[in-house]
Amino acid sequence: MARLPRLGFGGAAVGNLYAAVSDTQAQAVINAALAAGIRYFDTAPHYGFGLSETRHGEALAGCDAIISTKVGRVLQPIASPARERHGFVDAAPFEPVFDYSYDGVMRSFEASLQRLQRNRVDILLAHDLGRDTHGEDHPDHMRAFLDGGYKAMRELKDAGAVGAIGLGVNEQAVCDEALDHADFDVFLLAGRYTLLEQTALDGFLPRCEQRGVKIIVGGPFNSGALVETPAGGPIHYNYALADAAIIARVERLRRVCAAHGVPLAAAALQFPLAHPAVASVIPGMASPAQVADAIAWMETPLPAALWSDLRAEGLLHPGAPTPASRAAA
Repeated sequence: MARLPRLGFGGAAVGNLYAAVSDTQAQAVINAALAAGIRYFDTAPHYGFGLSETRHGEALAGCDAIISTKVGRVLQPIASPARERHGFVDAAPFEPVFDYSYDGVMRSFEASLQRLQRNRVDILLAHDLGRDTHGEDHPDHMRAFLDGGYKAMRELKDAGAVGAIGLGVNEQAVCDEALDHADFDVFLLAGRYTLLEQTALDGFLPRCEQRGVKIIVGGPFNSGALVETPAGGPIHYNYALADAAIIARVERLRRVCAAHGVPLAAAALQFPLAHPAVASVIPGMASPAQVADAIAWMETPLPAALWSDLRAEGLLHPGAPTPASRAAA
């Protein structure tokens, strides 16, 4: 697998997630990421139903960039789509349909290559498997993937059309389940190993380290909960309004960071990278200003006492590596 940079670019926002972004704005934010030295870009057919991939293809044409995209849905043309569908606004006129079969994965991959204007991708991820996503249909989708889609991904990797394969999911449990049946290079796990949520340390991350599976941390801010917000502003977690317990924990994290004079977002962005299984973090970026913020947070010095205070407050898992502990190793 290609060596991933510590900071990558999450491409859902340029697929018009929650808000419309013009082609010009999308080009500007990807150009800003390139100018800042970011060379890893993650996208998916689901993001704007092809829109994010198309915009990445246009902006990254001729660029030496690492690209990951996903399979597990095929896009079917529709007439007169609603303005907002599945969280995407003014997206392309397609409907995403889950399909983890061999043929579905191959069809999805070929369409992605056309939109990305490439003949291969560095990382291919099976998107949104899991019981939280599919409920009672999860066993059928997992069976279709293991019996068909996984075989397709392995063939693509063996043929050199893909550099590495894995899952791109929001659920830790489905990664553990997949490891029971097959081998993977990488998991893109969104929101499950962050400054706010660290249960992945209880077995899962050690298992990945033992198996040589790398982790890409998506959603390092837990849907924005770990980014500084104006006083009284709403706090979101896991794509919805946060409950009282999450709000209280975020405020405790914020107070400890403030006592050390560092932004909560800087601690949140740097924390996951201390684990040896974590290769990259990929916050979503919707504007050049957000690119600049991410770069600044990655470069913010964080005192060792910050991590010891967070642990003393019960806000860090007892076994969580920190940037300070890794630097001292």
